[in-house]
Amino acid sequence: MRGNAGAGSGGGGRLTPSGSRRTTAACLVIFALGLMPGGCFSETFQRGYVLPDGALQQIPLGASQEQVLIVLGTPSTVATVSGEAFYYISQRAERPISFMQTKVVDQRVIAVYFDRNRKVKRLAEYGLKDGKIFDFISRTTPTGGSDLNLLNGLFRIILDKTS
Repeated sequence: MRGNAGAGSGGGGRLTPSGSRRTTAACLVIFALGLMPGGCFSETFQRGYVLPDGALQQIPLGASQEQVLIVLGTPSTVATVSGEAFYYISQRAERPISFMQTKVVDQRVIAVYFDRNRKVKRLAEYGLKDGKIFDFISRTTPTGGSDLNLLNGLFRIILDKTS
């Protein structure tokens, strides 16, 4: 009698082998469709130093080196060429589709220059504008000297590592 119990009710809610395959196939299709959009949209990668909002405004001219370290943290590199300077290096890269190569879309170097007493003499935020190094704080292009050579070297190193 057990074998006939579900026969009159159309299977009693049990799945047949072909119904089980359809359910599995439907689940796989839904799962695949859910994954596809994640691989089709662009991705953004932030590398290096991330500048906190309002951090540069917390560093007035004349601030101590210790205050800079508290607000901005440890610099990416330090230079002692014509006075001491802290450099914070960051880069933003994107790729349009997950399997394509990344492309650098923005790179910045925040420079904090100190005088002989280790007080902030000048702040600069360098980036590339029209293919040239540009200070986004003073809105000027550096014109020469050892500082420009150092910045050119930093941007070249960053570009070479991403190529």
